[in-house]
Amino acid sequence: MADQTDQKDQKDQADLKDQAGRIELGRVRQLWHLLEPLHAVVYFAPEAAAEADGLGIESGRWPRYFAWRAAPLGAVGHEQVTSAFYSFSPGMVREHIPSVWGAADPATVLAARRRAVDRTYRALLGGRLDDRELAEAAALARRVAEAAEHAGRPLAAANAAQPWPEAPHLVLWQAATILREHRGDGHLAALLIAGLDPVESLVSFAAIGAAPEETFRSRGWSEKEWAAGRERLVGRGLVEPDGTATEAGRALRAQVERHTDELAAAPWQALGAAGADRLSDLLGDYWVAVIGSGMLPGTNTLGIGTV
Repeated sequence: MADQTDQKDQKDQADLKDQAGRIELGRVRQLWHLLEPLHAVVYFAPEAAAEADGLGIESGRWPRYFAWRAAPLGAVGHEQVTSAFYSFSPGMVREHIPSVWGAADPATVLAARRRAVDRTYRALLGGRLDDRELAEAAALARRVAEAAEHAGRPLAAANAAQPWPEAPHLVLWQAATILREHRGDGHLAALLIAGLDPVESLVSFAAIGAAPEETFRSRGWSEKEWAAGRERLVGRGLVEPDGTATEAGRALRAQVERHTDELAAAPWQALGAAGADRLSDLLGDYWVAVIGSGMLPGTNTLGIGTV
């Protein structure tokens, strides 16, 4: 009897230790908020635009976006990119994929992408690239990225298949990229479970005030397609005719975000709560450098700062 009691006490203590070391879902989301801007510079930095120009990629935000983000998938067609990116209009995807591979093949794009990130981080961080804190942050973020499972997550898997660079600032960017795509792939699963098709996913997000409608409609949906998506959601009792979310619509979106956090949480447990706290502290200065640069748009389709 005493042995059984001792075993129960040991199990209870182990459970308490495990709970103390686990990362809460709110922290998982907060870490994404910190890492996402570190990844997103490649879509907006002038250094990235210069690299894209050097490849002969058409100027403008979206041709470069599709090239940088789709390149890890290889020379795929518009069907695969439409599926993986989900919320973009298929017509918009066809405008850029596969034509972008005529300007530069994916391997060439990936090499230019890494150069773009290197140049951008050097411009943003300057002498801080050699700081021990940056190397520590990169090592911690890489540990999480390498703990991520990629089954059913095509964009995370494609980025994880890229070789790791040596420079800490590039390691940090690659880890941030793998983790944001891991989360994004999981988010699509959450949307599918919620029964939200690509345009409905944007209409419902705009309905809760995550960003203005025009921000979401920049993903290529026509007024007719947007209106049809809204009408379907009105029929489900999720959106009012004026485009604002009903109580049920807000509840469904909250469920989607929580499910996304749950699906994103597993790799973070490899770091533990203390490690996550440390990484959060380390990322603060770099997050401020990116946000303070003014290169990122004030509103975004990810809902950062609003969800």
